[in-house]
Parts: sequence; C-alpha cells; structure tokens
Amino acid sequence: MGQSQSDGETGVHLGQIQRLYKKFVSECPSGNLHLHEFRKIFGISAQSLTEESAYMDSVFHSFDTNEDDTVDFVEYVAAVHLVLRGKLEDKLKWSFKVYDRDGDGQLEKHEVRHLIKTIYAIRKHSGQTKSDDLSPDQICNRIFELVDKNKDGHISLDEFMEGAQKDEWVMNHLKLDVQPTGWFIEQQSKIF
Repeated sequence: MGQSQSDGETGVHLGQIQRLYKKFVSECPSGNLHLHEFRKIFGISAQSLTEESAYMDSVFHSFDTNEDDTVDFVEYVAAVHLVLRGKLEDKLKWSFKVYDRDGDGQLEKHEVRHLIKTIYAIRKHSGQTKSDDLSPDQICNRIFELVDKNKDGHISLDEFMEGAQKDEWVMNHLKLDVQPTGWFIEQQSKIF
C-alpha cells in the first residue's frame, strides 16, 4: 500500500532510500557531502584541469540548494533523482542554474561563454571534440542569435527553455551532460 506503481513507472521504495542513506552515511560520516569529497567522487583531483574543477564546483553548488556549502542527504537524493529520472524540463532548469553563475535569473554572454569554454576544454582534454566543431565563442554567439528572442543581450529562463526545446543543436549545447551519470548508476546498482 502506498508503494504501488503504474506500469512503466519507476520509483524509489522506502527500502531503497534506506540503503541509499546507509551508503551516503558510510561515504560521508558527517552527514554532509563537502566539495572536496564531491570532487573526489568524480575523479577531480588537485592535478585535474582547472576547467574540470570549475565545472564540478558549479555542479556541486547547483545541488547545494540551501547554500551551506555542503550537500546533505535530501539534496543528494534530489540530485540523484534529477540525474537518473528527472524530466527534461527539470534538467533544463538545473542547467540554467549552473550557467547563471551570479544567480540573477538571466544569462549574460560572459556566463554562457565561460561554461561553454569550460566544457569545451574538458571535451578537448578527453578527446571528445571533432575538427569541425565550432569554437566556444562561435557556439556562444550562435546560441544568443537563436535563443535571445528580444535581442537584449540576456537569456531569460523562458528563452532558455523555449530555445533548447525548439532546436536540437541548441539543446545539445545548453543541456549539461552530467558526466557523473554513469557513477550514479553504478553506485545505485551496488546499493539496490
């Protein structure tokens, strides 16, 4: 009772949450995941590229919803849910939050350019770029041409959501690919 699901719907049962909590507490005995632990989970060491570190810092802070510089268990579960089962709309809202470094509710070119350069550097370092790829500046300019409907030099959340959902190229550049997804899935299989 209370745990039945309709066909095709996946959910998390109480037992799964309890096992997830045990794993979280064993990994984070303080009850909170700190930035250095978060970096370690995803293989970001002191020798890692500064771009990788900056990207993971942005991801970490987007999960830290109460802004106490830690991710507690509730924030962790919300992050796992978003990464594994979140709706496209939720993932886009999360991506917008990561891009919006100053938290003012709109994206300026320098914010978009910064994250695109960071992602570009990570992809280049890992050999994921192609010779026909656009430069980060070209990508940023094209995004603003396609998404900034009122041409005010800022992208609102509405423009971001609409632009990403209307154009696959824009979607591929705006929706952040959370590299840790594989890690989350691997950890879930160990727990469940």
